[in-house]
Amino acid sequence: MFTSHVERPVVAPTAGGSPGPDRAAPAEQPPARSGWERLKRRLTPYGFLTPTGVLMAILMLTPIVMVIWYSLLDGVITTKNSAFVGFANYAEVLTDPVFYTAVRNTLVFTVSSVVAHFAIGLGFAMLLNTPLLSHRTKAFFRVIYVLPWLFTVAIIAVLWRLLLNPNGVVNYLLGSLGLTGGQPEWLADPSTALAAVTFINIWSGYPFFMISLLAGLQGIPKDLYEAARVDGATPLQQFRNVTLPQLRPIIISMALLDFIWTTQQFALIWMTTGGGPINATEMLSTFTYKLAFSRYEFSVASASAVVVLLLSMVLAFFYVRHQKARD
Repeated sequence: MFTSHVERPVVAPTAGGSPGPDRAAPAEQPPARSGWERLKRRLTPYGFLTPTGVLMAILMLTPIVMVIWYSLLDGVITTKNSAFVGFANYAEVLTDPVFYTAVRNTLVFTVSSVVAHFAIGLGFAMLLNTPLLSHRTKAFFRVIYVLPWLFTVAIIAVLWRLLLNPNGVVNYLLGSLGLTGGQPEWLADPSTALAAVTFINIWSGYPFFMISLLAGLQGIPKDLYEAARVDGATPLQQFRNVTLPQLRPIIISMALLDFIWTTQQFALIWMTTGGGPINATEMLSTFTYKLAFSRYEFSVASASAVVVLLLSMVLAFFYVRHQKARD
């Protein structure tokens, strides 16, 4: 019978006389940081943010503070010594009937555009997401549908001014179909100018919704639709109970962003109608611009700009609140 023998390794005794395995080696302690090193470690992230903060302060915060200060003065820029008048400029803006015309037109223009952007964008997004069309057909329609978003505002304005001209293509086609009599001046008639510029804005802005909603549709799990079909849900019920709830966060975010952007639309209005005729398409942006650069009332224009800023901040508050709730 053999007896196994395991040879133990020889361990040199430590300075205290006991062998190493019998006494645990003390853990190596990290060197203590001084107060300056701790402060430097805390301030390092702020150092990386400093260039961006300085740039934002120069390009954003400084102009806002200057405009607010100008709104409290009288005859700013046009006179050498401007007098402090407090809120008199705000009272002048809020008692101007053209201001309320601009507010009403801006609301009609914005709400109509946002609702139409959502409806058209969702319809085209679902068309491009359907399995009934081939990949080549979807690629072709994607290019066609996104084209309005590729044009600049100047090109869009010039293009539609030519199309809506009394002798333009739109009147020719409508006249040949017997839908209109004569040659309507869509952008020069007070009864049709606001509807015309709203239509132009809808045409140029729906791809923003379409692309965002298409991405959302492609991210919906197919298992949800399969479960709905197993439960006997119709296509309409699937759309109402599966598609819309899944797209709700995207819809709310896009609607708030589009609302903010549309209320500040200036270039399209200015290059098509200039706010006319007879204030029929006057917006808050064109109203403020005319106060500054047509009437040279920079103090009153600053007050109007501050009012627009406050309205925009209210919309931005709801957008940020929604984003936090979504996260």
